Amino acid sequence: MTTRTRRRADAERSIARIVAAARELLGRDPAATIDEIAAAAGVGRMTLYGHFPNRAELVEAALVDALADGERTLSAVDLTGDPREALDRLLASSWSLVAESSSLLAAAQEVLPPGRVRQLHGAPAARLEELVRRGQRDGVFRTDLPIGWLVGAVHYLLKGAAEEERAGRLDAAAVPDIVAASVRSLLVSPPD
Repeated sequence: MTTRTRRRADAERSIARIVAAARELLGRDPAATIDEIAAAAGVGRMTLYGHFPNRAELVEAALVDALADGERTLSAVDLTGDPREALDRLLASSWSLVAESSSLLAAAQEVLPPGRVRQLHGAPAARLEELVRRGQRDGVFRTDLPIGWLVGAVHYLLKGAAEEERAGRLDAAAVPDIVAASVRSLLVSPPD
C-alpha cells in the first residue's frame, strides 16, 4: 500500500467518522457546534474544516447520509396491492425515519436553501407521488386537489408530527396512528 493510498483511506475514515458524529449530534440537537462534532468524531477542528469548509457542507453531508439510509429502508417497503394498505406501510416506515432525523432536518433547514432540502428529498417524494397517482387511478385517492399539494401536505404532516412529539405535545407511541389517520383523511376520496 502506498503512502498516498494510506492517506486517502485515513481521510475516508475521518470523513465517515465526522459525518456519523454530525448525524448523531445534530439528530439530538440541531444547534450542535462544530467543536462538539469534531470532538465526537475524534478529530481536530482543523481536520473537520479540511473536509467540510463550513457548517452548511457538513450538515448537508449528514443529511445526505441519513437520506441514503432512509432510501434503503423505504425502497424495501412493499407498495403493491391496495394503495391504502401500501400507504399505511409506507407511512409506518417514513414516520420512523422522520422521527429519527427531525432535528437533523431542522439543522439543514437553518443552513441550506429551501430548494436544496426539497431536492435532497426527491426520491421519497417521487415514491409517494407514484403511490398517490396509482391510488387516484384506482379511484381510492382524491383527484380534486393537485398532486404536488397532496404530496407536500403529507410531508408537512410528517414534519409537524415530529415537531409536536419533540415539543412533548404528542405521545411518541400515539404518533404513528395519528399520522396515518391524518394522511388517510387527506388522501382518501371524499364520499359523493
